[in-house]
Amino acid sequence: MRKVIFAINISLDGCCDHTKKFNPDEEVLEYFTQLTRDADTFVYGRKTYELMVPYWPDAAKNHSGDKAEDDFADAFDAVSKIVVFSHSLDRADDEKTCILRTDLRAEILKLKQEPGKNISTGGVDIPSQLMELGLIDEYHFVVHPIIAGEGRRLFDAASRAELLQLKLVESKVFKSGCVALRYLKQ
Repeated sequence: MRKVIFAINISLDGCCDHTKKFNPDEEVLEYFTQLTRDADTFVYGRKTYELMVPYWPDAAKNHSGDKAEDDFADAFDAVSKIVVFSHSLDRADDEKTCILRTDLRAEILKLKQEPGKNISTGGVDIPSQLMELGLIDEYHFVVHPIIAGEGRRLFDAASRAELLQLKLVESKVFKSGCVALRYLKQ
């Protein structure tokens, strides 16, 4: 069965607001590039989709000259399927994106049964719902050494009937002071 992997950048105070200037360095981009290469499907909500597409596919077509950024763009562009759960997005501008308005749980369970690589998710809304449904297998948090002080917090909107137990299975400290934490659902 395929795994659902949730990966996100966060500040020390739990902010995951993309406007807070996380500025991932080469090592952090390489970390996310490897996670992306290990996936062949992305699952997003509309907001995350619109942040990622068309930015990264365009970056893959028009390399910047920054190797780490270009490698991530190429890995992102190589993913074969992007599933967007949205009631407000009318259409997608590329052939590998499908927009769904159906039952998130049923669709993810179906995706997990299909052959292939990992299923990657990002953002806040869809991962919060997936967490509530118990469908995330691994959590990858890259904690940046900043205090944002304000902005959207990770899992602010999530509600759980029971405590979610995670097991730390890997950590990596980057030269920049960022720390990657990999947790498995217990």
